[in-house]
Amino acid sequence: MNLIAIIENFSTKTWIIFSLISNVFLFLLSISLYVFIDKSCRKNKLQPLDHPINRSDIYLSILTVSLNCLLMLLAVYLWKQGFLNWKTHHSVITTSLETLAIIFIMDFLMYVFHYVAHTPIIYKLLHRKHHEHNSTNYLSLFVLHPFETVGFGLMMIVVFSSYSFSVYALSLYIIINLIWGTLGHLNREFFPKWADYSFLGTTKFHNQHHQYESRNFGFYTSIWDRLFGTYK
Repeated sequence: MNLIAIIENFSTKTWIIFSLISNVFLFLLSISLYVFIDKSCRKNKLQPLDHPINRSDIYLSILTVSLNCLLMLLAVYLWKQGFLNWKTHHSVITTSLETLAIIFIMDFLMYVFHYVAHTPIIYKLLHRKHHEHNSTNYLSLFVLHPFETVGFGLMMIVVFSSYSFSVYALSLYIIINLIWGTLGHLNREFFPKWADYSFLGTTKFHNQHHQYESRNFGFYTSIWDRLFGTYK
């Protein structure tokens, strides 16, 4: 029995444990990647100082991880009920194309979601806490209002439910999403200079959003910001 078949036969208790372990692992992976790049990268900091770590950010990060666990369990429940399907046999080419399709769709939806989060009322209620990090640190990615975490998670589940993607494409997207979010919240430019002209959402691109809040709402790319006039 292969790994996918074993996972598909998990009991409810095992799914809960798996969700907890996998989300804690992703959280620690993000922190480790941030610290490793910050210590090993020779480029100057984008901001003079990292945003200080405080107790409320730690609690909010733990809450974000906890909600991500619940969202994963919701996705599993929908899968068991037949609302979400995945395929276990796909070629490398098909998996790659599906992963790119998910990234492209999510990039647009996240742009819209992020733009709406910056409307005055919603910003004050939900998104302002994240922007207290004018400079960033290794927790910045996880410092989100609970409604933002749930909104993003539900948006992801809706996209995953819209088509029978390869389970490998779904898994690859989740890893890319975590890595890209970590790179975007570094305080050092990770990407080479040519990346600014390749429509990628670089570290500097997102760092400028934290300084100029009405610009650079994109996540993986700068396509939508360039198209809708919010690019800096």
